[in-house]
Amino acid sequence: MVSLLKGLGYLVSTLSVILLGIVAWKGASEHAALQACLIAGMLTSIAGMFLRWRSHRREQREKAAEVSLARPTTPG
Repeated sequence: MVSLLKGLGYLVSTLSVILLGIVAWKGASEHAALQACLIAGMLTSIAGMFLRWRSHRREQREKAAEVSLARPTTPG
């Protein structure tokens, strides 16, 4: 459940970056450099959220693997 909530949180954050970028586009549309900065800022923000989500998922898999290795095996 925690992973699902984190994933949804990152998805909402990504949506907010896109919406804010849409609003900011009018002000940046007259200058190519501002457009490039806006696009680069949006992409790096979304990439950062994706990397944090991937890191979280990796930690969850590693914790699950540690737990399964720590459990004593019972003869079948």
